Amino acid sequence: MPHASHRRLQDLVSVGPAMLRDFELLRIRSISHLARQDPHKMYEKLCRLTGQRIDVCCLDSFQAAVAQARDPLLPAEKCQWWYWSRLRKENHVKK
Repeated sequence: MPHASHRRLQDLVSVGPAMLRDFELLRIRSISHLARQDPHKMYEKLCRLTGQRIDVCCLDSFQAAVAQARDPLLPAEKCQWWYWSRLRKENHVKK
């Protein structure tokens, strides 16, 4: 893993070519820019830009990516999109 100050978007766990294309559409081009984003707003904007309702797992991936951008020492489990998926589903059930 590169030093925290030298990380690139593609260095984040669970960020592959499709997510990099999403970041490009959202005009997010750096870790510092990503760290300032709201994953829910990113998801809604991506749905608007593409004109379709994107699978909500994309939101989970955005949450994992933003969390990693904010904390280079984030525990490995929280770097995975499915951690955030599980939280989203648990919170949905509680409401």
